[in-house]
Amino acid sequence: MAKSHRKLSEDEQNRIVAKMLKEQKERQGGYREQALKLFPWVCARCMREFEGKNVRELTVHHIDHNHDNNPADGSNWELLCLYCHDHEHTRSIQEDRADVSHSSPEEELLSHSPFAALADRFGKKPENQ
Repeated sequence: MAKSHRKLSEDEQNRIVAKMLKEQKERQGGYREQALKLFPWVCARCMREFEGKNVRELTVHHIDHNHDNNPADGSNWELLCLYCHDHEHTRSIQEDRADVSHSSPEEELLSHSPFAALADRFGKKPENQ
């Protein structure tokens, strides 16, 4: 059974996107505002303090990575700065890759060295060879 698809006008597309962005902001705003009331404005990783305009750089991290798990007591949240939040998710991705490849814990997660060829230019051997 084939569905007929009607092309949306630019105005309809803009309205749909605006509605989706508004709904997303409302969902996020609820737990973000709540977390900002519950916790001191300090990054839980680097301990950088926030106030005034720079509080926008403070994000809510879901400890269990489930953005739908938002208990009112904030037990699944921690405030992280943009940089630490990004690092947390990157670290999680690297751990997932390590689990898939069944590597030993001693192995480095990132083994590529983009500057390894520079040692040859200077007549030195790379340390890890």
